[in-house]
Amino acid sequence: MTDCVQVSTATATRDEAVALAGGAVKERLAAGAQIVGPVVSVFWHLGEYGTGEEWQLLLKTTTERYAELEQHLLERHPWDNPELCAVPIVEGAERCLDWIRESVARS
Repeated sequence: MTDCVQVSTATATRDEAVALAGGAVKERLAAGAQIVGPVVSVFWHLGEYGTGEEWQLLLKTTTERYAELEQHLLERHPWDNPELCAVPIVEGAERCLDWIRESVARS
């Protein structure tokens, strides 16, 4: 297990996704982000079944910086209760993991 995580969330539009990702990377809370979309989501929300198109964000950070990244995303996300999940990066190329760590290291 590494000390790195991949964080995912989604937005309704590409522009919202780019803005969230850009802010997180500029603040060095995430080493980088990929934006995938549109994707089709199938979900339960507020007791109702739904489907919709969304843009998925995948951000890389460390477990040490996760709480700050979460706060940053929640404060700026256009939705009241967005999905926000972190999954551990169990293994990875050492140069990639070093890049994540170095990119989000506190100065």
